[in-house]
Amino acid sequence: VQLQASGGGLVQPGGSLRLSCAASGTIFSLNNMRWYRQAPGKERELVAGITSGGMTNYADSVKDRFTISRDNAKNEISLQMNGLKPEDTAVYYCNAYANFRPVWGQGTLVTVSS
Repeated sequence: VQLQASGGGLVQPGGSLRLSCAASGTIFSLNNMRWYRQAPGKERELVAGITSGGMTNYADSVKDRFTISRDNAKNEISLQMNGLKPEDTAVYYCNAYANFRPVWGQGTLVTVSS
């Protein structure tokens, strides 16, 4: 199983971006899917997660600004990011528990700067 993340870029503070992550390959089981991020000099942290049934959880720092969603038919998740702040600048990674194993995507850079 491979994960392909897309949608990163440069945005001004207060702006919005939408990240997407698509799983491909031979998929027997695709359970929890998550977005993590890693800022320069910091540890990777969980941003948001969603179960196959649609239950979501968020880091306190992004609640009410970010929304994770999932399309089970397409094996995709998205992360709608609104009200972006400079501290949201990071490489964002997609993660999934697929075929009973953890899988990571390649990461997509989000830069929030004026």
